[in-house]
Amino acid sequence: MTSCKTPKLLIFDCDGVLIDSEIIATAVHVEALAGHGYNITADTYNSRFIGMTDRQTYSIIEAESGLRLPEGHHESVMAEIGKRYASDLKAISGVNQALEAINAERCVASSSDLKKLHFALKLTDLYDYFSPYVFSASQVACGKPAPDLFLFASERMDTSADDCLVIEDSVAGVQAAVAARMRVIGFVGGSHCPFEHANKLLEAGAMRTFSQMTALPEILAG
Repeated sequence: MTSCKTPKLLIFDCDGVLIDSEIIATAVHVEALAGHGYNITADTYNSRFIGMTDRQTYSIIEAESGLRLPEGHHESVMAEIGKRYASDLKAISGVNQALEAINAERCVASSSDLKKLHFALKLTDLYDYFSPYVFSASQVACGKPAPDLFLFASERMDTSADDCLVIEDSVAGVQAAVAARMRVIGFVGGSHCPFEHANKLLEAGAMRTFSQMTALPEILAG
């Protein structure tokens, strides 16, 4: 499986691929964790945890630090992210043009919970490009880097793994696609992506990377 040619099904991650949200969410998480005595930089948080569910992240932090996050921590973080989304969230530049130009079936498969996904996609006017095919890690047993979510999405879309192509921005997401035996390309155009991020995605198993969403139709036609 080496070609990026248009597949039967395109599976898009959401955060950092469709919406430029990671920089916003990470800032909130880092601030909230600092308030409980756990200090981590945004760069380290992104490097370690982007692509995973929040619950996975909390479990790792608690196991490594001995910290026990208080009841209501997640709900408080989600409320603050929602506020900042409402004022600051934008779609990835060029994503509307790319989606208009692509004829393949498509869906979203994200580590975010469904309520947050629907809110963010509607806020950025992207929901109608995918509705009702929006899937969340909250619907499966294991989040990324496990393959469960992508396999769930392909099953719901009645498409074999061989006929899927995943668009991902995280190492965990690329690893999940590889584990699902799906082709995957890495997007590195989000505000959170450092210069060396493309190499990390390639090392994780991405076939190639790209930084401009408007280039996706041409990549698929290639």
